[in-house]
Amino acid sequence: MTNALSNLLEAKDAILADGATGTNLFNMGLQSGDAPELWNVDAPDKIRALYQGSVDAGSDLFLTNTFGGTSARLKLHDAQNRVAELNRIGAELGREVADKAGRTVVVAGSVGPTGEIMEPVGALSHAAAVEMFHEQADALKAGGADILWLETISAPEEFRAAAEAFALADMPWCGTMSFDTAGRTMMGVTSADLAQLVETLPNPPVAFGANCGTGASDILRTVLGFAAQGTERPVISKGNAGIPKYVDGHIHYDGTPELMGQYATMARDAGATIIGGCCGTMPAHLREMRKALDTAPRGSRPTLDQITDALGPFSSTSDGTGDDAAAPERRTRRRRRA
Repeated sequence: MTNALSNLLEAKDAILADGATGTNLFNMGLQSGDAPELWNVDAPDKIRALYQGSVDAGSDLFLTNTFGGTSARLKLHDAQNRVAELNRIGAELGREVADKAGRTVVVAGSVGPTGEIMEPVGALSHAAAVEMFHEQADALKAGGADILWLETISAPEEFRAAAEAFALADMPWCGTMSFDTAGRTMMGVTSADLAQLVETLPNPPVAFGANCGTGASDILRTVLGFAAQGTERPVISKGNAGIPKYVDGHIHYDGTPELMGQYATMARDAGATIIGGCCGTMPAHLREMRKALDTAPRGSRPTLDQITDALGPFSSTSDGTGDDAAAPERRTRRRRRA
């Protein structure tokens, strides 16, 4: 399927995505527990500013403020009947900003997890999940999103349900999982599992990869895991800006703009084509990432030692894939003794 992202992938060596949504909105006054999606209607200028911050920093792609836009998530705020409105407007605001950029900027309609556990472990049926995702996908399409962007998924069942829904909406899509538990998702999926899963789908994503999780080092180990599977599909890396720490009553991410610039080039060299940030990533980080991608020559694929030397230790000894777990284990033990 020809789409704006595929065209950009053909034209560019590496694509810079955006940074954090929540971190930036909290800095604009969003309160913990509030639904960011309501700001699409209640504070549209702040959402335009969110999108514009990424564009001004050099992003080629940004995600809409619709991560929690399914009826299951909006129900927590008594807004389950506003799925079409909130998602459509979130995409419309993005379209408005992108169309004024003076260059190609892709509007990616963000779709997060439902927050419910699917059968057989939980109560959410496949059909109900498909219906939720389809409702959101149709609204994002109506608002002008170029592509749908499934993110922070843990369960393969939910990934498959979303893929089916996106086919019903006749929209291209990308999909990422969050590998935050010893190199696995919360539901036990490894990087190898995801690389294999996307190739079994009737409508595979344009690109797939990882977002959020823990720190920059860990997500690069996951990217190496994708590459080890020999995938030819574009890989996404959207890592957090360092490790979260509780400082003076607020969550603070310790990753500097310079560190994220180094992360960006290492992600590219590790095999990622679409590179951005997740929690804690601000426009200042994106500017350094843009600069690094534009100026640093492509290098060889980084080793685990090179990653930890540059970006800090891994949060776990294993990446979850089995045989290659021994290498990071030796590395992190050596760093603890130092």
